[in-house]
Amino acid sequence: MPTYLYELLDKKGQPTGKTFELVQSMKEDALAKHPETGEPCRRAIVAPNIAGKWSDIKGKAALSNKNLERMGFTKYERKGKGYMERVAGKEGPKSISAED
Repeated sequence: MPTYLYELLDKKGQPTGKTFELVQSMKEDALAKHPETGEPCRRAIVAPNIAGKWSDIKGKAALSNKNLERMGFTKYERKGKGYMERVAGKEGPKSISAED
């Protein structure tokens, strides 16, 4: 089920700047009042969040150590204060120290 964004309205029907999210079925009608406070509201129009090729959902897998190494990159991770260790790739030193 999708998550919808609703904006609260003042007595004149203008947005107040306050919003809330609600998970509801696509078959359900949009709310006219906040479910807890009873304040008037309307469903806001927002861009959908779709998991595409470069979305955050797939981006983490694309930047995995295994994938980076396969593509020829070298990745270092901080292991201590001023000290980094190679975790992906074969080129470059095994570790880097700020004191070197």
